[in-house]
Amino acid sequence: MPHAIRHPVVIMPACINQVGPHLCHTVQAKYLDAVVAGAQCMPLVLPALGAGADLDAVLAIADGIMLTGSPSNVASLLYGQPARDPALAQDAARDATTIPLILAALRRGIPLLAVCRGFQEMNVALGGTLHQALHEVDGMLDHREKKTRTLEQQYGPAHRVALTPGGCMARLLDGKQELMVNSLHGQGVDRLAPGLSVEARADDGLVEAYTVPDAPGFALAVQWHPEWRIVENLDSMKLLRAFGAACRAHQASREA
Repeated sequence: MPHAIRHPVVIMPACINQVGPHLCHTVQAKYLDAVVAGAQCMPLVLPALGAGADLDAVLAIADGIMLTGSPSNVASLLYGQPARDPALAQDAARDATTIPLILAALRRGIPLLAVCRGFQEMNVALGGTLHQALHEVDGMLDHREKKTRTLEQQYGPAHRVALTPGGCMARLLDGKQELMVNSLHGQGVDRLAPGLSVEARADDGLVEAYTVPDAPGFALAVQWHPEWRIVENLDSMKLLRAFGAACRAHQASREA
């Protein structure tokens, strides 16, 4: 009897959040939904255990990794800066889990898609730095969402990004030159890590997407949120479909 086709497993690192009186490991449903509907893969949540996580065991079953957004920020000490505003949300357990996970996944050629905070933490993991308050940097737009608006308004198109001609993202999007994207982040790339390739920039020059050209597998990071209402956005679906195809190729190579 032939084996049933198994969906590729996409590991999704959790955040630590307070839910009622308890600390919980959480992943927002919209990211899980995007992996299922967009990439057509099976999401599996990785608790933010830091040094307590057996990453070899996790990566042995991983066909892909998705690094999600989060209200928390990557700890500035990880890129050699004191915290400009210690009151901003931090998640040391997530940092301690994702930084080594990113490096191990890239070494193994496991497909990786990073969104918002994930975009920032991958840059930091590879040696880059961040602006801790973009709205205070001369010449930069205010990329933060308006907290008084509805979610629909916050995740609506906010500004243009120009795609690098001939770049990986432009090819994935059938030669498009620009996109309108949402914008819900207060921090962003200052110095891009060595070896990363810019795939998109905002009109103020901020890097909004990059790839890791030397990685053995798919490795794409975007600052915006393609997971939001993904089935209604053809460009977002194309990005997640490409990620899913890379996960299936990795799965096939492992099972050959």
